[in-house]
Amino acid sequence: MAENQTPQAKIRTPNGRRSRIVAATVVLVALALLPLSRPVVGGAFNYVMQITTIALMWVALSTSWNLIGGFAGYISLGINVFFGIGGYVAGALLVYQGWSPFLTAPIAGVVGLAVGLVIGLITLRTRGPAFIIATIALLLMAALVFDNWEYVGGANGLSLPLPQFSQEWVRVPFYVAMAIAALGSVALSWKVAHSKLGLGLRALAQDEVKAEVLGINTRLYKIIAFALSAAFPAVVGAIWGYSLTYLRPSVFFTIAIAAQMVLMAIIGGRGTVTGPVVGAILLVVVNEVSVARFGSSELNIVVTGGILLIVLVFFPLGIVGSLRQRRRLPAFLDWD
Repeated sequence: MAENQTPQAKIRTPNGRRSRIVAATVVLVALALLPLSRPVVGGAFNYVMQITTIALMWVALSTSWNLIGGFAGYISLGINVFFGIGGYVAGALLVYQGWSPFLTAPIAGVVGLAVGLVIGLITLRTRGPAFIIATIALLLMAALVFDNWEYVGGANGLSLPLPQFSQEWVRVPFYVAMAIAALGSVALSWKVAHSKLGLGLRALAQDEVKAEVLGINTRLYKIIAFALSAAFPAVVGAIWGYSLTYLRPSVFFTIAIAAQMVLMAIIGGRGTVTGPVVGAILLVVVNEVSVARFGSSELNIVVTGGILLIVLVFFPLGIVGSLRQRRRLPAFLDWD
């Protein structure tokens, strides 16, 4: 179904484990200290928080996509359907029921998981190009439904109440929530990669027929992976929608969002734990630099396309995958 994305057999060393522990500690400390950086960054504080929140959002989305598109090798272009479902579920509960955002985001994740399970049962009857087309159709249908659903505002969207935070700290709660979602998605990816489920998914990604012959329940594994890949995008959608204070189909249900997830995972290295993280951070940084340098124009697309081309030429398995294949991957990035 997909090219071999499994990590090469290697010996785990104490130094490698120590490097990973140090890297994880540094990341956690940095994330914890960033909200306290106002004296350092001054007037750019809200901008720094916003950009970091966006980067964390894409880390969560691309890492979640990687569960089905990387480990299982099933290229889905409809994961952002759950991104939108999460946003609308949380928004409706907030507007019509008055529920706290602290409750609506986890509930959105549960709804995303349940809907992902149902949709997975249907779409995963197909394989290869047929599955890709099925997920695109799913995305188009979701856009059509929410565009005409008056209960949630239809094409005009649904306005959400303004967050009750002081203006100078308004970005911090969303940053914290998104950081938790991103860390949760990466932790889930790591857990799957080191489980029986992960081994089964990688086996079917290499050769699904052979995996079935070996006794692996490939259909069950695919459905579980698809459902899991829907959970955190729904949580992220809830957080992102509230931060925008409005919900519209165009915010969630576009092929561009789906393509961005795929690009980030491919550039970083799909089928690896840290690949989507590397790809997401890289593309967000490149986008910000190109916007600052060239403005919001078609040049952003050219720059992103150029990076993808370079990566595919010099890193055909993505940055993390190719460096591992060449045995040059830093230990702190080797979480598979």
